[in-house]
Amino acid sequence: MKNAPFRCDIVGSFLRPQALKEARSRFAKGEISKEELTLVEDEEITKLIKKQKEAGLQVITDGEFRRSSWHLDFMWAFEGVGHEQTKNGIPFHDEAALIDDTFLTGKVSVGLHPFVEHFTFVKQFEDENTTARQTIPSPAQFLFQMIIPQNLESTERIYPVKEELITDIARAYKKVIQDLYAAGCRNIQFDDCTWGVCVDPSACFIFGTDEAGLQQHIDTLIRVNNLAIEGKPEDLVINTHICRGNFHSTWACQGGYEPVAEKLFSGENVDAFYLEFDDDRSGGFEPLRFVSKEKKVVLGLLTTKSPVLERKEDIIRRIKEAEQYVLLDRLYLSPQCGFASTEEGNQLTEEEQWAKIRLVKEIAEEVWK
Repeated sequence: MKNAPFRCDIVGSFLRPQALKEARSRFAKGEISKEELTLVEDEEITKLIKKQKEAGLQVITDGEFRRSSWHLDFMWAFEGVGHEQTKNGIPFHDEAALIDDTFLTGKVSVGLHPFVEHFTFVKQFEDENTTARQTIPSPAQFLFQMIIPQNLESTERIYPVKEELITDIARAYKKVIQDLYAAGCRNIQFDDCTWGVCVDPSACFIFGTDEAGLQQHIDTLIRVNNLAIEGKPEDLVINTHICRGNFHSTWACQGGYEPVAEKLFSGENVDAFYLEFDDDRSGGFEPLRFVSKEKKVVLGLLTTKSPVLERKEDIIRRIKEAEQYVLLDRLYLSPQCGFASTEEGNQLTEEEQWAKIRLVKEIAEEVWK
């Protein structure tokens, strides 16, 4: 079960070390070359993987150290995708995320995606105790980016028929998945904020539609994910992490899973769901009753948004509450999100970050023996 969710698991991103931040800043100013930046990235990722192994994690990632954001860098490597510096940013609670505006400039396709090379670097550190994981934004997230109201007009000029856009996204993702598999990847994580949007009280406003239109969007988002997954190799595990926004310890959306649970938890063809349950914005565990019997649930019960370390007893109590809806054998534990979905990172220290990981490990060993 090396490629399954792990009792002590992670979402994937880690706080960027100062040396990496400085190198990325110098590269942006033209003071160092791409090759020099890559050397720093390689060195810091190597250190991170060593720390992950020392923490007893069974999964290793590059911490998303080569990205500015969890999703947009991935999209920028596709043909037909452009971006420019944002004027307004994305509205988060108390703060705007000033990450690039990203939009279509032509038909969507992809060559050899640079994330394949990124994965290959991590793959070399696999051993008998660890599996290398590649995190990428979900196909639904890609589609959502291109149909949000501010992008819809330009997208419809390129794709007058929406179904053709869905087909091209799914086809391009299939190629990336196949290339990752050929590089030795057996564990892919889709990161997906679209469901956080769909459960938010402002979902219809965000999508620019009514309730009937929102339900159509929900069906489409599940379908594009499933189209990309369709035909994957049997030994390739693909899981979904669902998020409500994670930028500099702030959030974008709120709402429990109930509005999407029945369709999503039974209808998306992934092996496991990594779910946020770190505060009241995520609602209760009742929607887990819709998780189909073959799927697993990773409970994101420790927050990455705060340096305050949770009480072990509280987390164990909440695992027992979730067990009312999903058997303990199909439950796993992780932080609710990454520690740095963007290069800014959340507002805690590296030591506080690793303290959270150690607590996840301690609880997992106690609960699942």
